[in-house]
Amino acid sequence: MPRVARKPKPVTRPEFSLSVQFASEADELPSRAQVRRWAAAALEHPAEITVRIVDAEEAQALNRDYRQKSYVPNVLTFEYGEVSPGVLGGDVVICAPVVEREAREQGKPLKDHYAHMTIHGVLHLQGYDHIDPADADIMESHEIAILKCFRITNPYHS
Repeated sequence: MPRVARKPKPVTRPEFSLSVQFASEADELPSRAQVRRWAAAALEHPAEITVRIVDAEEAQALNRDYRQKSYVPNVLTFEYGEVSPGVLGGDVVICAPVVEREAREQGKPLKDHYAHMTIHGVLHLQGYDHIDPADADIMESHEIAILKCFRITNPYHS
């Protein structure tokens, strides 16, 4: 009996709206399309998200004002909960100079590190965390699997 080719089931991703803001003068920023692909890959729920790429001064001010921390972070996530029924809302703020420095120090492509920080921030928006070691293992395994879809190596492997 001849085999009938079956069409693969399409992967359905949650609907989302995304605003990408560039508030940095850094070179080699990712494109809006790249940020959209990375965010979409990390989403498990419908969402309204803003990803804002900033310079150190803005990142440090946000970290100080909202987290009472004085350092310049690589990524911050502001979760707003449900902004409408079943739709999560939040902002992901990525600090370009820190991402550039970390990529250089870790010997990885800058684009790969932006992908990691975008995915990391979007997972935080959905409630993932890495404070507890068991939760960190779960979050990191999700990051690794998502990054693998983009042919990006495990960022936690030394």
